[in-house]
Amino acid sequence: MKSPVFAALVLSASLATVVPAQVKSVAAANNPSTTQPANSQPATTIARARTVSEPTKAIPESSAVVDRSAEGELNHASGARARRADATAAPTDDTTAKTNPVAARASSSVGHSTLRSSATTKTSVALQNVAASAAIASAPTQIYRVGVGDVLDIQLSGNPARTSTLFTVLENGVLEYPLAGNPIVVSGMTTSEVATLLRQRIKVFDNPNVAVDVREYASHTVTIVGLVEAPGKKILRREALPLYALLAEASLMPEAGSATITRKGTAPVIVDLKDAELSATLVLPGDAIKVTGKQPAVLDFYFIGGEINSPGQKPYHDGLTLTQGILASGGVKSSAGSRVKVSRQGEDGKLVTEEFNLRKIQAGKDPDPVLQKGDRVEVVNSN
Repeated sequence: MKSPVFAALVLSASLATVVPAQVKSVAAANNPSTTQPANSQPATTIARARTVSEPTKAIPESSAVVDRSAEGELNHASGARARRADATAAPTDDTTAKTNPVAARASSSVGHSTLRSSATTKTSVALQNVAASAAIASAPTQIYRVGVGDVLDIQLSGNPARTSTLFTVLENGVLEYPLAGNPIVVSGMTTSEVATLLRQRIKVFDNPNVAVDVREYASHTVTIVGLVEAPGKKILRREALPLYALLAEASLMPEAGSATITRKGTAPVIVDLKDAELSATLVLPGDAIKVTGKQPAVLDFYFIGGEINSPGQKPYHDGLTLTQGILASGGVKSSAGSRVKVSRQGEDGKLVTEEFNLRKIQAGKDPDPVLQKGDRVEVVNSN
């Protein structure tokens, strides 16, 4: 009987010792923050030790691992949401470029197109400027082509000979320059073209440097006569000059009103000197200019016919008499009689005819009637 009783007592003491320890282990596993010291080992190491020593106490450790895993997942989800919010609130340039490649390509295309358009515009303007400069340089008012009688000053760099540099363009436009060999035709060339030709013809020097200028102009002349203080021949130093430039050299008289330009092979051109645009008409070598007075404006007429030498429409001015009108029409024919009819339109539109005796008027027996604009004058035959 003692042995069973003693065994029961030992078993009860063992159970009393083990149960509190298990309770403490479970509490520590469920609340590690309160039981683990600051310098304790990591939870993973503790769990591994407990698993080896107390296999029956692995369940609380598993619960702790599940809690930490859930906490990590929550933290990961929160971080992902925060990153998405930041990306939505403030997209970067790189994100914009990736999400909107069409806009990026369109912007790039517009930029390149603008650059190409700007480059094309600059090139076009440059070409236009070159063309305009070439047109101005070749305009007749900007160039001179040498001709017979012109004296050329030909300078040859490096030529030791002390000879004259002046040479006259001879008949048929020929220039005799000793170093060029045979005579050369230069009429119609510019001075730069003459210099180029001489460089090709001169053989005594390698790459000769030739400069040609006109020392005396003689081949281009025009003639001016009429109401100018200095009439006569004028020399042109260009292929053409505006009319006003030549008239300024000839000094117009105050009463000058028009100029007639006569050119071989063309009809005469009448220029009103009050018209600035017409006064800029180009004058060419060989033209003849005649300056005349101001032409009175003709607005009214009378009409004469019958036995008259120059019938037709004639200019009318106030105070014109019958005999003056007849004389202005060349006078009467030998077959003319003494009767002259003057018809005038009345207020009602009908013609009223009055007859005059020309011989009595000429003899001073009858007054010389004053004509009116639009009058019809008829000199009657003597029969």
